[in-house]
Amino acid sequence: MTTSWTPNGASGSRVKDAANDDAPFSVLRRITRNRPAPAVGEHCEMCAEPISDKHQHVVDVESRAMMCTCRPCYLLFIDRNAHLRYRSVPERYLSFPDFELGSGQWDELEIPVGLAFFFHNTGMGRTIAFYPGPAGATESELPLAAWESVQARNPELAEAAPDTEALLIRGPGAERPRAECHIVPIDACYELVGQLRRVWRGFDGGQEAREQLDVFFDKVSRRSKPVPTAAARRTTPEANIDGTDVAAPAEGNGPA
Repeated sequence: MTTSWTPNGASGSRVKDAANDDAPFSVLRRITRNRPAPAVGEHCEMCAEPISDKHQHVVDVESRAMMCTCRPCYLLFIDRNAHLRYRSVPERYLSFPDFELGSGQWDELEIPVGLAFFFHNTGMGRTIAFYPGPAGATESELPLAAWESVQARNPELAEAAPDTEALLIRGPGAERPRAECHIVPIDACYELVGQLRRVWRGFDGGQEAREQLDVFFDKVSRRSKPVPTAAARRTTPEANIDGTDVAAPAEGNGPA
């Protein structure tokens, strides 16, 4: 019979070494077992709290990114006069009953289709314009002199908040003798462009795109209030002008 032996303590040492070597894997196994199940649905991009499909947005002014947020995070950035990197997208819709924009002025803006949205980009220090198409929102090379001419005839356009609100303009055409202009949340514009992209046909969008535009502008018109006059702005609290009701539940910024 053959008897094997080991030096005194060697066997115990090997067992301890094996246990020590296995310790990191034990920790990893424990972490894996205790890891929560992956979250389902949309979450706030600031605090990771679950949010509903209809939620609000905050704009990162530096990157121009739009972030989905919960109501508490949204309320942190509603002061439009604060110099912050993030700004909440207001919830108001305003109309311009006396908006003036002839067909010649629309042509001077060099927008190739009958619709565009304009907003002031703080980082670039100027107004930029986007129009819809088969590729989504396309930036236009906006002629500065032509846009300044539109602003001069319609000084109330300055009511739009930079970065977070847009001037949504539907140019004059065969079916519309007058142009139509509204202040709308910037996220509503991107939502509209996304909807049009799915149905866009040909150069001008086609019949289905025009029908969607009619439905969208009908909803916007019903939701819009006339832009406040200069006198009204002097007597209305800033929070009301901004259109943000801090007590109201979030329902998203698309026209209902």
